[in-house]
Amino acid sequence: MKIERQAKILELIVKNEIGTQEELTAKLEEAGFNATQATVSRDIREMKLTKIADGEGKLRYVAYRSTDDDMNEKYVRIFLDGFISMDNAGNILVVKTVSGMAMAVAAALDHMDFPEIVGSIAGDDTIMCAIRSLDDTVSLMGKLKKVIEKR
Repeated sequence: MKIERQAKILELIVKNEIGTQEELTAKLEEAGFNATQATVSRDIREMKLTKIADGEGKLRYVAYRSTDDDMNEKYVRIFLDGFISMDNAGNILVVKTVSGMAMAVAAALDHMDFPEIVGSIAGDDTIMCAIRSLDDTVSLMGKLKKVIEKR
């Protein structure tokens, strides 16, 4: 449950401008996660979330990028926790995930900065990634297989 909740937190802060623990707790509840403010506080600390000011000076949570390795490790963990399989349809990479994890895994893939990925669309348990070319799709699948094998 903790992994799914933290994946949802990542998804929520990427898609919404959330500036308080109360807002985050409310968004989690809307998504079907019952979490106390203390639990959310622990998650924020464990995930190393931080606040930044947007263009208007309003603070919002973001995933802290202390080093690329720290962030990549976090996104890789989310990817691995939700990943089931992958296949390609030409230059489209189709990733199957655990039910309810597609958006979090897609957000993780987007943040892992694979230059081959143009964009991603996620449903409940399926992600479709638009890839620049068929060669790039094959290359990306090889990279993801290496990530999976390191598990």
